[in-house]
Amino acid sequence: MTSIPQALLWCLSAGTAAAVVLAALLVRVRKERAGLRARLTAAEEHNSATLHSNTELSARLRATEAEIRHLAEARLPDLTLALAHPHVPVRGLLDKRFGGSETDEALNAVLEQVSAAITKERTRVDAAAQSTLRGATTTIQALLYQVQTSLQTMQHKYDDPQIAQDLLEADFLNEQALRRVQATGVVCGAWPGLTREDSYLAELVVGATSRLRGYERVQISNQLRDPVAVVARAVEPIAITVTELLANALHHSHRELPVTVTLQQGNRGASVIIDDYGVGMHDDELKHAMELLAGSDSLLLTQLGDPPRSGFAAAGQLVRQYGYGVHVEPSPYGGVRAVVYIPGDPLLTVLDEGARPMSVMAPMPHRAPGGPRDRAAVPSAMPTGATAPATPAGAAPAAPPAAPAQPGPAHAAPAPAAAESTAPEPVQPPAEGELPRRRRRRPVAEQEVDTPTETLNLRSPEETGSRWAALQRGTESGRAAAQTEPPRSPEGNAQS
Repeated sequence: MTSIPQALLWCLSAGTAAAVVLAALLVRVRKERAGLRARLTAAEEHNSATLHSNTELSARLRATEAEIRHLAEARLPDLTLALAHPHVPVRGLLDKRFGGSETDEALNAVLEQVSAAITKERTRVDAAAQSTLRGATTTIQALLYQVQTSLQTMQHKYDDPQIAQDLLEADFLNEQALRRVQATGVVCGAWPGLTREDSYLAELVVGATSRLRGYERVQISNQLRDPVAVVARAVEPIAITVTELLANALHHSHRELPVTVTLQQGNRGASVIIDDYGVGMHDDELKHAMELLAGSDSLLLTQLGDPPRSGFAAAGQLVRQYGYGVHVEPSPYGGVRAVVYIPGDPLLTVLDEGARPMSVMAPMPHRAPGGPRDRAAVPSAMPTGATAPATPAGAAPAAPPAAPAQPGPAHAAPAPAAAESTAPEPVQPPAEGELPRRRRRRPVAEQEVDTPTETLNLRSPEETGSRWAALQRGTESGRAAAQTEPPRSPEGNAQS
């Protein structure tokens, strides 16, 4: 009887132990489930973050690829065009979020390297082209000077008026070709190619005018107080500059409108002021003209347009080399005003009018009545230069020609008695800021002059008439040549 309760007790004890073990197992299973659930949740969150990160990375890669395509298809072509035309803008980043990033720095580095490579290659090619042109223009210029000398020799050799007129027209055409070749050579770094002696500024301007078609439209007013002259080394450069500015004025104004030239003298130099009544220039054209006239060292032939317009560029190169100044601005007459300023030190001097009279073709200064020489301004009418004689490089300059005696009040040359009735004036050093002066002569009182007429060595009426007739024929033939003007050349205010 006693074994049954023990068995029951043992069974109960075993059941309790099993229940405890089962409970422990349940608790452990629950913990593992919770941990597994937590790990699953973390894994899901990680996968979501990874997926989002992958999405952002893919978007950034696509944006970078778009920037690289934008660089190749838009920014590099813009850069190439901007190097030739500075006003063309270069586009920036396609996606502004790259601003200041490493990607932006890398793309800018590519642009800088490409720009440096293109600039270096353009400079090398342009230098080679300029060297070739410089050699060619120097040779052609020397040949044209020989042609000019031959034509002038034939003009003095033949007396037939028809032959003289044909030679004059050929000489004028040769002068046009010479001017173009000379300007091109100067742009490419060549020397102007002429040596001259000291020349009156008024004669220089008349000579520059005579190189151009339409010279009869140029009206010169001489307001100089003294017989101002340009020193020998600067005569041809200044003549080239004035010629190109006048060509610009004549080309951009109507054929029936004048171009006025005024010679002014200041305390420290002299100025040649050119005004036209033409179409004028816009602000960007004026800016570009001033850049060319500044004479930049890095001037490229490709900057002169197509076809190249070398007038302002040639003037700018000479301005930089010889130290005078050129300025262009809107004219009060509606066109363009160009001012050539020539400093007195060291480019100007004052010549002795008694020892070397000024050419009768040069406009005389408007001085007060009773002055030493009072004559109205004379418009240039000859198609050949009226400056001091010029010779090619290496040749000695010829002696200045004597001014022929001409009848008539408008072309009256000073009487020989004026040169004989002068007395030397004491030489005084120039004051500070004034032009250098050479020894001059002062007029002697009229009552002291008592020279017999037979001692003046005057020409006969027949000789005077013959000379005047020759001058008239030259003037008429020059005007006839100007009336047969060919189509205009592509020079002008835009990029002369």
